[in-house]
Amino acid sequence: MDDKLKPSLAVYLIALADDELILAHRHSEWCGHAPILEEDIAFSNLCLDEIGHATIWYQLAADLLGEDRETYPDQLAFFRDAEDFLNIQMVELPIGDWAFSMLRQYLFDAYEVIHLERLVTSKHKPIAEVATKIRNEELYHLRHTRAWVHRLGLGTDESRTRMQRALDELWPYALQLFASPDNESLLVEAGLIPASTALQTAWITSVVSHLEESGLKIPPVRQSDLTSRNEHSEHLPDLLAEMQKVARLVPGGVW
Repeated sequence: MDDKLKPSLAVYLIALADDELILAHRHSEWCGHAPILEEDIAFSNLCLDEIGHATIWYQLAADLLGEDRETYPDQLAFFRDAEDFLNIQMVELPIGDWAFSMLRQYLFDAYEVIHLERLVTSKHKPIAEVATKIRNEELYHLRHTRAWVHRLGLGTDESRTRMQRALDELWPYALQLFASPDNESLLVEAGLIPASTALQTAWITSVVSHLEESGLKIPPVRQSDLTSRNEHSEHLPDLLAEMQKVARLVPGGVW
């Protein structure tokens, strides 16, 4: 790999990790509050998987930047301020009701599976190996959340109304997943990452079909609704204050 591409590829991986970390922390708020006990356990385990995946992406970024792969993930997770995070706004929004959280996780899971299927062929071997490793877990996540979307969309009038309301709010945010990263054309040309336009096309084909089969209508999107990864909502600072509190109270602490 051209050394000049390493910083851009590292930023790309950090953005992937930030999405997973923030979404996992947000959805961990359902622990002890999910609608049924089995789902409380299942959703908590799903969140733990996402945190593990975030750690792996952070470690790959550390390797590219010459950082310590053991300490770099914690530094990024616990000692950056909100403006330095690269996650999309969708993952930092409050959990809302069960329909909102489950639909958000489904939209993200569908993106992850499609993304990983293409990263498996990355010419950067560590990325290809990681994508191959975690893809099976993400396939489980997607099967789980797909089933819930179908169940709620075709359930009662109340569950369908809540799902449609969630979709109307989340759809513009979800499209932020396909914002072009810095130096995308160079990274794609080098065979390191897939093109964001190709990911978006595959994702829309997949999720629109399932959402419509689940009785939901895709809302229109205005260009003014779309934001970049450089913009955050007012919710991220509060989320980080909670997530980072212990680590910042005892910097360098060993637990």
